Amino acid sequence: MPQHVSVYQSLGMTFLVLVTVAWGVGLAVMLRRVRTDTARRRAGTLSALPHQRQVGPHRESVELTPAEQDEFAVLVRRLGAGH
Repeated sequence: MPQHVSVYQSLGMTFLVLVTVAWGVGLAVMLRRVRTDTARRRAGTLSALPHQRQVGPHRESVELTPAEQDEFAVLVRRLGAGH
């Protein structure tokens, strides 16, 4: 031990190192527990939520008359010309 360092400084530094190591271990354990709980929750289903559909709704389409198709083409040209 260096001569200019007192016993109290040495004990204080040792205490701080031990507290820091204990904090790091505690943080690692807590994060591991949270990850495990989260994975466990994701694996199970939540009964409070309704069953979700796997696919979207069916597409709807309407056949346009030739006049409606012409009007739509005019509209598209007008909107395209504005840019």
